[in-house]
Amino acid sequence: MLKKLAGLKQKFSPNLQQIVGNTAWLLGDKFLRMGLGLVVGVWVARYLGPEGFGILNYAIALVALFTTFATLGLNNIIIRDVVRKPHEKNEVMGTAFVLKLIGGLFISILTVSLIYLFKPDDRQILFLVAIISTGMIFRAFDVIEFWFQAQVKSKYIIFAKTSGYLLINIVKIIAIYIQAPITLFAGIWSAEIVLGAVGLVIVYQWQGYLLNAWSWSFNRAKFLLTESWPLILSGIVIMIYMRTDQIMLGEMIGDSAVGLYSATVRISEMWYLIPNTLVKSVFPKVVQAKEISEKKYYERLQQLFYSVVALSYSFAIPITFFSTQIMTLIYGNNYAPAGPVFSIHIWSGLFVSLGVARGPWLITEGLTKFSAASTATGALINVVLNYFLIAKYGIIGAAIATVISQIVASYACHLFLPKARIVFMQQTKALLPINLLVHLVSKK
Repeated sequence: MLKKLAGLKQKFSPNLQQIVGNTAWLLGDKFLRMGLGLVVGVWVARYLGPEGFGILNYAIALVALFTTFATLGLNNIIIRDVVRKPHEKNEVMGTAFVLKLIGGLFISILTVSLIYLFKPDDRQILFLVAIISTGMIFRAFDVIEFWFQAQVKSKYIIFAKTSGYLLINIVKIIAIYIQAPITLFAGIWSAEIVLGAVGLVIVYQWQGYLLNAWSWSFNRAKFLLTESWPLILSGIVIMIYMRTDQIMLGEMIGDSAVGLYSATVRISEMWYLIPNTLVKSVFPKVVQAKEISEKKYYERLQQLFYSVVALSYSFAIPITFFSTQIMTLIYGNNYAPAGPVFSIHIWSGLFVSLGVARGPWLITEGLTKFSAASTATGALINVVLNYFLIAKYGIIGAAIATVISQIVASYACHLFLPKARIVFMQQTKALLPINLLVHLVSKK
């Protein structure tokens, strides 16, 4: 028996150590980004004021609506394919890079054209959107990041991007000190993406890999797009219900409302980095568990749901009671009206986390079409609810619409697909406080 246990430990311990180590690197990076991003982001928000901060975030939201055309829904597919067929990684990465480059150019031209068409007299928004969308072209180099994620070696990604992130925040502080115009902050936003791309290339080649080893394959491109088109649609609708509230607030109420709401969303969404980090780290291992056994596969998935729900509760519950104090402390009295919005919006994170955690299951089971359908439903509900609730309740109505749409898209939708009901049951099990408590106690 002891020999058997030793054998099992030897078999699974390296994997566990790799996951823990990788997660530690990712969490360390995310906590650094959260801390520094919060401090400098708040400084920027205070400097620009609710109106200026609203204009900047309105432009970012407009570009974000089309971000999926730059990523093409390929992120997790790249990870899956290089995990399953590592000998084909140069073809996968080269083809995905070209597709993403074309996608980035497309959204840059598209967003500027749309703003020129619908807001020809608003030169400020046109200029801001042009600057911000240009940075999206460099998202093509993110294929390197997904390669390192597939190898569970995220420390190299952190080496590549953290130095640029630190530099960018120094530049933001200088911009505030010299009282720079809002356009410079848009340029800084794009510059961060460019620096991240340069860092990824340097680290990738430092590790002995070469960009010129990448290759293009028309058949591979056709296969990737066939696999990813539902995820492209899914990504579009995700951006609709993640950013349409800010756009509708700008059109229905004004820039100050966007500024107040954006300040709330910035803090509320900041902690999404943690469940995203956790899922990124365990994604390859969930895929591998499917090859071992269904039981192991769903055990890992259930553990993942428990983990993200526990994190969500730990953030949402205290913030619900102290939201106004937190907003006033962080942003100042000008942002006090955003407090009640914060207490509602923070609960969207619980269901966003469940949606992120189901990602490995959707990809592994080939249910990308279901993902697109569920997120499209959530987006439609969000737009409709925003129209009615913003008119009646203002920025609070936008927060309520976000929470309801996330519940539908990330949780309730699983009831309508027989194959997905097992995930609904697992999510429900994780959501019930008594089950969560028993799980946490049993782990100690």
